[in-house]
Amino acid sequence: MIIAIDGPAASGKGTLARRLARHYGFHHLDTGALYRAVALALLDQGADLDDPVAALTAATGLDPAGFGDPRLKSEAVGQAASKVSAMATVRGALMAFQRRFAATEPGAVLDGRDIGTVICPEADVKIFVVADAAVRARRRVLEARARGEEADEAAVLADILRRDQRDQNRELAPLKPAPDACLLDNSQLDIEGGVRAAIDIVEAVRAGRPRG
Repeated sequence: MIIAIDGPAASGKGTLARRLARHYGFHHLDTGALYRAVALALLDQGADLDDPVAALTAATGLDPAGFGDPRLKSEAVGQAASKVSAMATVRGALMAFQRRFAATEPGAVLDGRDIGTVICPEADVKIFVVADAAVRARRRVLEARARGEEADEAAVLADILRRDQRDQNRELAPLKPAPDACLLDNSQLDIEGGVRAAIDIVEAVRAGRPRG
């Protein structure tokens, strides 16, 4: 079984994906970590983030062991990842990795921005998670402060809005729900409420019931 979870930055899709994977005993892949790892490699090298050759080299040389690097969660890396993810060469290099992972038994949960539309259009369950931009900004600030980082909420909100616009309007694999995706508004839900709503969607699919 493949569960695809898409949505904008800080919508809560990653947390939902991890919890769903744990609940069902499936494997989980944060596909955004792939792009952040590419971005971090470029930043560490002092390379130009707009250099497609350097970005492709970083993408093809990724080591999954580095996906746990705490620096991947920083705002600077997140902003850089939004840029490199728009490159066709990078997306092409990482697509095969993601599709192989999706085929892992007994099942996989992948979260990102184009899982249901590009990476796994055949996914058994597709959930598109949304949340108000101000709510997402507040979540990002709390996460940053929990890591001991300074964060200005107005600046974070402005960055989220820019990233939303860039992700939604890019020519390659724009952020949008698949036609058969189920919308989950996570604005007013706590973690447990969001997890219950996501499980309800999965169970509805398993039972063959219409999704709300």
